[in-house]
Amino acid sequence: MKNVEIHRLENELLSIGIKSIGAELCSIENKLTGTEHIWQGDPAFWASHAPILFPIIGALKDDTYFFEGKEYHMPKHGFFRRNEAIVLKREQKDQLTFGLKFSEDTLKIYPFKFELEVSFILKDKSLQVKHEIFNLDTKEIYFSIGGHPAFNAPLFLGETYENYYLEFDQNLNLKSHVLTADGLISNKFESVLKDDNKIQLRKDLFDNDALIFQEIASKKVSLRSKHSGKILSVEYSDFKNLGIWAKPNAPYVCIEPWLGIADFEDTNQDLKNKVGINKLMPTQSFYATYTIEIA
Repeated sequence: MKNVEIHRLENELLSIGIKSIGAELCSIENKLTGTEHIWQGDPAFWASHAPILFPIIGALKDDTYFFEGKEYHMPKHGFFRRNEAIVLKREQKDQLTFGLKFSEDTLKIYPFKFELEVSFILKDKSLQVKHEIFNLDTKEIYFSIGGHPAFNAPLFLGETYENYYLEFDQNLNLKSHVLTADGLISNKFESVLKDDNKIQLRKDLFDNDALIFQEIASKKVSLRSKHSGKILSVEYSDFKNLGIWAKPNAPYVCIEPWLGIADFEDTNQDLKNKVGINKLMPTQSFYATYTIEIA
C-alpha cells in the first residue's frame, strides 16, 4: 500500500482532514474547543472513519452480481473506499476535489466507463460532501452512492454513550430492515420509532447490525447529548435512505446517507433489477450532497 497523505482544509472555526486513499474524511476538529468529531479508526473496534460507498452499498449476495448475462464479483461497499488510484484534482482555499476514473482494473469488476468526483466544501461550521458521477460510456450505467461518517460519542469527560441520542427534524414511524448473518436485507422489520423523533443510543442498539431506513421522510438528524446539548447535525436531502450503525460497545455512531441498499436475500442478482439502484444515461452527470454542521 502506498503512503497515505492527509489533505487539509481549514478556516477560523474548523480543521478538516481527508486521506488520499479512498478520499476518506478522517478529521473534523472544532478549533474553538479542540474537540475531534470524527472517529479516529481504533482497529479494536473499526479501523475506518468515513468511507465513501461506490458503486454498491452494503453486501451483494455471494459478493456477486450479473450484468447482461455476465458474472461479476465485488466486495462489500464497492471499490472506492480503499482505492489508491484516487487523485486530488482541484485544491482551493475552502474546497478539495478528488477523482477516480474507470480503468482496466475497474472494468473487470464494474463494466462501466465512469468518473466519480468527491468534493469537500468548508463554509463556517459546515462541511459539504458532494459526490458527482459522470457517465463516460455509450450505455446506461448503474450505481449506488453513499456516505459512512462515524462520529465520536461520548465526547466529554463524565459522559456515557447512553447520554447521547439522535434527533430527527420531525416525528416519524420508523421500521428498520432486519439483516441476515451475511449482511443481506431480509423481508423482516423491527420497529424503531412510533410517532417520535429520538433514537436513544445504547451499547446493544447495533447487536443485530445496522438500522436501515428506506425512503425516510426526514432529511436531517442531529446528534445530541443530554449533558452538552446539540453536538452536530447531518442534512441529506439528496439521499433516499439512511443507515445508522456502530460496532457493538464502540464509542461512536455512523450516520449514513445512502442512494442504494444492500442486496435482498431473495435477489436474482441482476444489477438492472437491484432494489435501490440508480441509472445514468450516456454523457449525463449526477450529483448528491450531504452536509455536516458542527454545533
